[in-house]
Amino acid sequence: IDAGPLKADVERMESEGQTCVLVTVDDALAGAIGVRDELRPEVPEAVQTLHANDVKVSMLTGDNTRTARALAEIAGIDDVRAELRPEDKASIVAELSSKTPTAMIGDGINDAPALAGATVGIAMGATGSDAAIESADVAFTGHDFRLIPQALQHARRGSRIINQNIVLSLAIIIVLMPLAISGVLGLAAVVLVHEVAEVIVILNGLRATQAKR
Repeated sequence: IDAGPLKADVERMESEGQTCVLVTVDDALAGAIGVRDELRPEVPEAVQTLHANDVKVSMLTGDNTRTARALAEIAGIDDVRAELRPEDKASIVAELSSKTPTAMIGDGINDAPALAGATVGIAMGATGSDAAIESADVAFTGHDFRLIPQALQHARRGSRIINQNIVLSLAIIIVLMPLAISGVLGLAAVVLVHEVAEVIVILNGLRATQAKR
């Protein structure tokens, strides 16, 4: 529908992050209604934390460009792709995933193709669409976006602990084998060292269960 005399008002509302719906009565323009999904209050903090962890954040949305840019500015997101169809989102995510590990976050049925094509698909909220949850690799029961950087930090910490255990285990094997073969250490000593090392590895691994906020 042509906005006609309301064009300036529509542009103003869109610049404020609203999506405009034009209303006609008997084919005559009657008015414009502006609607907007308000950003969750924790989003700017979550985006800032991700940036601090060297994670690039992009916004993929079906909203018009003005609305998307207005909301992205509040959120602190520089890379904005607007007016996208579900297949457009999937194509962009597939392209990004081919270059670098990419996580896609969504909760709607329109996000399902992109979630499936990402390195890691993350569905926000157990109340999201069944298609999104089934397509995702990870599903959060809550809607708080601060869960994303927390989960990333927890995963990175768990990865470091796993690598520590692997290095420790290999080091013990490399040291014990020549000592046992050469007779420097007896069987009892080798078994004792090996069992103590296992306890240390287990205790170190248990640190991964402690999620730091």
